[in-house]
Formats: sequence, C-alpha cells, structure tokens
Amino acid sequence: MLTVGSCGSHGRSSLQLCYMPRSMSFGPPASLGSTLPPGTLQQGSGEPLILLHGVMGTPLMWSESMPLLAASHRVIALAALGHHGGRACTQRPCRIQHVVDDAERSLDALGLSRAHIAGNSMGGWMALELARRGRAKTVCALSPAGLWDAKDPFDGRSRLNATRHLTRWTRATLPWAARSAAVRRFALRDSALHGERIAPESLVALADALLGCQVSADLLDTPEQLEPLEVTCPTDVIWSGADRIFPLKPFAEIAKQRVLGARHVVLDDVGHVPMLDAPERVANAILTTVARASL
Repeated sequence: MLTVGSCGSHGRSSLQLCYMPRSMSFGPPASLGSTLPPGTLQQGSGEPLILLHGVMGTPLMWSESMPLLAASHRVIALAALGHHGGRACTQRPCRIQHVVDDAERSLDALGLSRAHIAGNSMGGWMALELARRGRAKTVCALSPAGLWDAKDPFDGRSRLNATRHLTRWTRATLPWAARSAAVRRFALRDSALHGERIAPESLVALADALLGCQVSADLLDTPEQLEPLEVTCPTDVIWSGADRIFPLKPFAEIAKQRVLGARHVVLDDVGHVPMLDAPERVANAILTTVARASL
C-alpha cells in the first residue's frame, strides 16, 4: 500500500495530494484482474484508463484529476518501477525499457490487453512505448520525456538532479518551511506554475515520494531516447506552455518529428506537471483524447 500520511484542513484552493476520497481505493476492482499492482491508486467504474506519472513522482500527482476522469472511467494510476510504492527494480542500472516492461506486466495483471493510457513526462514516454507495443487504445502524452538527443545532455535533467539533491538536504525542515506559500512556489518551480496552491502536507508527500525513488540516478542518466514512432491509435501529444523541464522550444517541434500521426497540442499557462496547475483542463484533455477512439 502506498502510504503518504494524513492531511490537515486547508482552503479549497489548496491541492490535497495526500487526501484520498472514500471512493478512491487501493483494492482490486471486481471487473479487472485479481492482482492490483503495488502502489496503485484507483477510482470509478467503466472502461479502464491508465495514468502514468513522471520520474521521481507518485500516482498521487493525479489525485485532483482522477475524480473528474472517474465519472466515466475506471481510473488506475500506476506506481512506476523503482518508485515510491511501486515494485523494486532488481536490474540495475534501471532503464526506461525496464519501467515499460513493468507497466506492461501491470496491464497483464489487470487483465487488460489494451487500454486508454495517459502519462506525464516519463509517463508520457512510457505511454508512447506501450502504444509501440500495441497495448494502447488511445494515448495522451503530456510533456513526454525522451525527446532529446541521447548524445547531448540537456538542462532539464540537470534541473531534476538539482531538485533531488536540494530535497535531500532540506527534508528535515520541510514540514515547517512548507507552511510558506513562497517556499512551496519555489520548491515546485520546475513542475508547476502555481506551486503555492499545493498544501504543505502535500509538498512533504511529494518530497518523500521523490526521495523514495530508488532509480532516479539511473533514469536521469539513461542513454535511451524516444525513437521515431508512427502511432496507430489516436494519440495526442500535449505540451505545457510554461514547461521549464522540456521547454516548448525545441521539444514540441522535436515531438512532431518523432511521433508521427499524432495530434500535437499546447496547453497554455501550466508547468511541466500540468495536473498540479490545472487538473480540470488536464482531465478534459485526456477525455478528449479518449473520445477519439469512437470517431
């Protein structure tokens, strides 16, 4: 079970990542396979929709979008291999191929040959790789990773590494410091445009998930990249207009060259993890992608 602790009471403007509504559970749904992968968060009923988080992330990053998606779907947010709450990675160094293999095992455990899949950052890359393997009905890839030249380092990875080190150094004082909206905004500056809306306890939960990732150094140093792919299922690649990790220029143009047959969209006024800034808009974008399966 993925444990993030309890939340206090905050205003409606605060994102309650560590609050789990009663209708959201960790138990296996009756209509799917009997084995729910570790760390999985689920909510709702209907056609399955898989959510995949980014490197050093957690399924709880989807918690505000999930109720909106769960109105029409059984939403299943998986914990990635080697990440907080997920399966341990026994093969090192851990690579994206291993993380995608693990996600595919999760689909098998859930009894799903294909599913609607949405992912952010590393999760977007995973979603596209699952589409390459024929496991996706639709794909919504939000600021997907992997669109770099593996031979050339890029600023995004150095930013993520810096965040990892800073979080380790400041974790002891974070419960006190996170009470400040300015601190929350600064701590999440590379992930969200409006980090101040995150509740203090939620920032601590995100920090613990980041520090609980066993494979962050491996994945941030991967020699892999997203190889060109011509998608055969409805696919939307959605770029965050204020992305500091993978800026719109040049990554949106690279995506058009690497992910052929996809629809390419820009979501303005959101950061790299758009569901932290605008959960409703992200949910609507995912549902728009899913609806393309019936056209």
